[in-house]
Amino acid sequence: MSIVRALSAEAYDREYSDRELVYRIAGYFKPWPRRLALIVVALFLGSIFGVLAPVLVARGVDRMASTGEERLIFILGGSLLLLGLLRWFTNWFQRRLSAMLIGDIVLQLRHDAFRATMRLDMGFFDEFRSGRVVSRIASDTEEFGRVAMLVAELGSQLLLAILLIGVMVTIEWRLTLLSLIVAPFAFIIAGGFRHVARQITQTSQRAVAEVNASIQEAVTGISIAKNFRREQGIYEAFSEINTLSYDANVQRGLIYSTLFPLLNIFSGLGTVLLLYYGGLNVIKGQITAGAWYLFINSIGQFWFPMINLSAFWSQFQAGLSATERIFALMDAEAAVRQVDSQPVEQLRGEIQFEKLGFGYTTREPVLNDFTLHIQPGETVALVGHTGAGKSSIAKLVTRFYEFQSGRLLIDGRDIRSLDLGSYRRCLGIVSQVPFLFEGTVADNIRYTNPTMSDEAVLEVARQVGHDWMETLPNGLDTNVGERGSRLSMGQRQLVVLARVLAQNPAIFILDEATASIDPFTEAQIQSALELIFRDRTSIIIAHRLSTVKAADRILVLDRGRIIEEGSHDDLMAQGGHYAELYQTYFRHQSLSYINSAGYRLASQPATQE
Repeated sequence: MSIVRALSAEAYDREYSDRELVYRIAGYFKPWPRRLALIVVALFLGSIFGVLAPVLVARGVDRMASTGEERLIFILGGSLLLLGLLRWFTNWFQRRLSAMLIGDIVLQLRHDAFRATMRLDMGFFDEFRSGRVVSRIASDTEEFGRVAMLVAELGSQLLLAILLIGVMVTIEWRLTLLSLIVAPFAFIIAGGFRHVARQITQTSQRAVAEVNASIQEAVTGISIAKNFRREQGIYEAFSEINTLSYDANVQRGLIYSTLFPLLNIFSGLGTVLLLYYGGLNVIKGQITAGAWYLFINSIGQFWFPMINLSAFWSQFQAGLSATERIFALMDAEAAVRQVDSQPVEQLRGEIQFEKLGFGYTTREPVLNDFTLHIQPGETVALVGHTGAGKSSIAKLVTRFYEFQSGRLLIDGRDIRSLDLGSYRRCLGIVSQVPFLFEGTVADNIRYTNPTMSDEAVLEVARQVGHDWMETLPNGLDTNVGERGSRLSMGQRQLVVLARVLAQNPAIFILDEATASIDPFTEAQIQSALELIFRDRTSIIIAHRLSTVKAADRILVLDRGRIIEEGSHDDLMAQGGHYAELYQTYFRHQSLSYINSAGYRLASQPATQE
């Protein structure tokens, strides 16, 4: 399999013309007109100082040859030293300003790319690997910054070459034309590499993205890999991807290693022609030795930017390729689209599904003509086998995914007309696998409300439970580690529940927080849940009997349809699908809970009265 096929483009990638890319990049330079003007002035002055040096030497040589004045040597040396210092200063000033300007543009590019990523819906992140997205925001913006600095440097060299050509024309136009005669051939050859260079640089950048994605996935899942002793398998998979990246970068290097020698051939040919015909003109007396020196000295300064311009075209293509990948991420369209942005200050919590149709793909419908009405303050439990549509209902309420037909109303308003930012602030979500951010327990509790005082955080933590804080090494100041790795699963869930209480949402969504913990922690979490359920609309994706019984209404789902609904007792009395679920699943949990609790009580020492 070829590298290009293995490192294929993402589905949201698109091709931009060079003109489109340059025009869009120019938009990032617009906020800095003063800095751009200073850079241009510094470039112009530096180029003038660079041109004056060989001109001054040429004139000085001719003057010394005609007059024989030795003091001209000291004057010439002092003048060259002054010009060198002035050129050094302008070059330093220009580079400093350029570095600051490019740094600000890369900063803004990353801001825009990250902001665009945050607005994308969950379907995007389900389809595309996060490591590749990270590579676009981090690595590709860095590549753009490097190429932009090269362009600024090349601009300085080109300006110097143009000024030198102007001086050379005034001295001897025929020798100037001779110096330029081979330049078009160099540009034609460099242009021929353009398309290949663009393809290879895109492949190379995709390879870097794939390596980043592989590393991120390996580090994130390292505990699973070690558990199943799959370190060698992960290493082999990474080694294969890394080899593809190596091959792509070697091909990229071959472009430069082929192009530079070809361009140097034309540079040498131009120099030979100038030496021969220039020498003949000096012998014939048509030009002076100083003028000939000026041409010989200037040809190097002329051809250096010409070669760089041709060779850097490939690197310029790398910069365009990087920005193309960044802009493609920025322009990726979210499936979730709002028709309006009505503010949401407070919700009653009424939820209505009206003949709603939804599927993650067009070929796999999950809900079809789904209708459901949840009253404000009602707690609804969703039960059913895997794939019944329980999580999909919750994800549609959070507006993480777009439905294809029907309507979803929140307090009588179409969910597509609400401002998503203010709407989601009214939602409290607890997933089955809790996620904590790096920091302390207190930091995570006040995550949705950063202005909470320490006393308020402590009060919320106590509402969740009194005993759990005592098990933390440093109380609420305990560092949770990456993703909460330093806490047990039960402790993480309690922190997440405290975070929801601190948010005080109008709608609470629980993707069974007690599915992976022991019965005693479950009892503590159940008490916290009862507090959260109070006076707010709650949707529970339930796997535990204790959570199911706490609901006002139980909905039994099968293939995206509600086949039964009612209270626990009513559904058990019907002897239908729920009763079957209870007998085969929930009942065993209840017995396990009783047996585990009995063993725990029996193992505790008796206390004296």
